[in-house]
Parts: sequence; C-alpha cells; structure tokens
Amino acid sequence: MKKKCIAMLLAGGQGSRLYALTVSTAKPDMPFGGKYRIIDFPLSNCANSGIDTVGVLTQYQPLQLNRYIGSGQAWDLDGVSGGVYILPPYQSMNEKNSWFSGTANAIYQNIGFIELYDPEYVLILSGDHIYKMDYGQMLDEHIAKGADCTIACLRVPLSDATRFGIMNPGADGFVEQFEEKPKHPKSDLASMGIYIFTWKKLRQYLISDEENPSSDKDFGKNVIPAMLSAGEKIWPYPFSGYWRDVGTITSLWDANMDMLSDTRLDLRDSSWPIKSNSEALPPHFVGPDGEVLHSIVTEGCEVYGKVENSVLSSSVVVEPGARVHYSVVMPGAVIESGAVVEYAIIGENTRVCAGAHVGAPPDGSAEWCVATCGPDITIGSGAEVPAGAMVYKSVEVAK
Repeated sequence: MKKKCIAMLLAGGQGSRLYALTVSTAKPDMPFGGKYRIIDFPLSNCANSGIDTVGVLTQYQPLQLNRYIGSGQAWDLDGVSGGVYILPPYQSMNEKNSWFSGTANAIYQNIGFIELYDPEYVLILSGDHIYKMDYGQMLDEHIAKGADCTIACLRVPLSDATRFGIMNPGADGFVEQFEEKPKHPKSDLASMGIYIFTWKKLRQYLISDEENPSSDKDFGKNVIPAMLSAGEKIWPYPFSGYWRDVGTITSLWDANMDMLSDTRLDLRDSSWPIKSNSEALPPHFVGPDGEVLHSIVTEGCEVYGKVENSVLSSSVVVEPGARVHYSVVMPGAVIESGAVVEYAIIGENTRVCAGAHVGAPPDGSAEWCVATCGPDITIGSGAEVPAGAMVYKSVEVAK
C-alpha cells in the first residue's frame, strides 16, 4: 500500500529530567493541561494534517502508553488504509542488542515497517512537545523547495541557543551549517526536532550511519551533518506558533501554567481539535465551601477547599480546608484537609496527607523555606506525603 507520507513518532524516551514523575511512566504518557497526555498533541496534529499512518516507537515503560494509544480511534487514526502502530525495539537473529541506541537507529530498526507503505516522504516527530502544527503545509514546502530534508525551526533567545540544534542558512535560504547544542552559536534559528525527509535519500543515510561504529546514531549529531557534508539540500521551515519542549520539571510546570495565560495554546479551536483517550467521568463538583479561581478543573474532580491558578487533572480531590495554589495536580491525587500545595507538581494517585505543606513561593518568603523556591518539587505517582510534613525546594518524593 503506497503512501505519500507516513509519520514516525519517537516516544521511547525515559524522561530522566522529570525525576520521580517518570519512574513508572513514559514521558509522552505524562498528563498535561488537565485533560490530555503529551502524546495527544503530535497524534492530533497528524490526524488534522491528513497523515493517517503513524508508527509510534516505544521503549521505556511502554505498557501504559500502548494501552492509552490503543487502536488510535480517539484521534481518528484507525482507518482501514492507515492507523497507529506500536513499534517496540526487537531482537533479530545474531543481534546482541535490540534497544534503540539513538533517534536514527530507532528509525533504522523500522525500515521494514516504513517500506510496507513505500512512502515518498517520512515525517519524524518527537513525543514530548506541546504545540499545534499543520504538517501538510510543511510537506508542501519541502516538495516546492526540492529539499532532501526539511527541519521545522523557530527563533530562540541567543542565550538559550546552546540547548538546541542550531541552523545557519546561506544566501539561498538553505541550511549551510548545522550545529548540535553549540557552545558559541552563530544563529538563533533552532531545530524543533521535527523533520521531513525524502525517504529514498534518508534510507541511504540511515544504512550508512548504522555501519559507522563511531556514530551516536542520532539525527542531529550524525545524519543531518552527514547530509550537509555531502551537499544534500536541507531547508529550514519557520514556525511561529506556541511550542514547548516539556522535558524538565520547570518546563512542564511552565507549559501547564501557560494554559491559564493569554499566551496559551487554543484548545477550543474546533478547526484543529486536540483529542485524547480520556475516561468518561462525571462533571467536576465544587462543594459549598469550595472555591475555584482562574484554574482548570477537569472531569471527576471534587473541590471542597480552595484552588487558585492551578491545573487539576481528572478525579483529583481537594478536601475541606486544603489549598492548591499555582500547582499542577495529576489524575487521582488527593489533597487532604488542611494541606497546602503551592508551586509544585503532584503526580498521579498521590496523597498529600492532612496538614502537610508542599512547595513555597518563588521569593522564598515562607519562614521554613531556607532557599529561593520554585516549581521543582516533584511528588511521584502513587507517593504519600505524611501528615504535617513540610516539603520544599529540590525535593523528590517517590512511591
């Protein structure tokens, strides 16, 4: 079955910079924005862009993510001629190691899957970004420019450029130089980790890269520089909308808080819906003494205390006298009577027991906070904060 373009979604990252939150959960399966999981965004973008065949490459903690994706029906990706396919690493005869050793190796190991559809183009995506993008427009520009590779990019502050792959375009607009996380960046044009390749060309470079024993098997470090060295045409595709890489505690907290701000991603846009495989739960309930101010409160929640400037995922309970302030509370968590949660992320099915205090204002004004605090408190899934405990900066509580 021949396809013009199929997508390969890299969703196997461990997410170690999210600490306790990803001990038992893959990063793309992390709850976000009350109703969603991070992987909902690239899957919805594919469906909205008319790309109906998506290979999801899993590796770390895949069971829950596989269950969540299911047949792809939630995103309208379960058609007869396409669909979502879970692609875990596997070991073939005479192979000693089956794990994906890099982003390029992950695609190399799935050349067989790609060739089932004989595509002209392959879209490579990451499973840990929050954004909306029409990949169809990006593909049209790739074809119009006659590019071998097109890289989605955005402008970043030069002080942040050291964290990205940085592109330096020439006079004709095509990329002349690509530097992965340079110490002294020459440009502020950063790669978003979203690529479209002409498949016949990419296949050659994947095989060549796999045969190189000194390669890191990575697109940014190896494949793209090799293509540039060989004179292949690489085009930077500009993106100006909302985009967040949520690979750290602070960036995950910031992105959730963005959903309450004027800069938020429009999740009510019926022309570009972000869909999720969420449970059918009763409407949220606010008790007689409950108070909700400037917050997202999702289905199944019960609020008897005060919630302000916060994002509550499904089935969260805030008991009488409890207060949740500038925080992200993930599904099934319970904040008991008299407990305070502020400037923190609380993992799934966590219990903050009565009278406990988690987090502190970023100005360090709390008497018990010995240093400037911020959104770097992580309470992992299924953990319990004991009654009366005081938890503040740089604390990680696991189950």
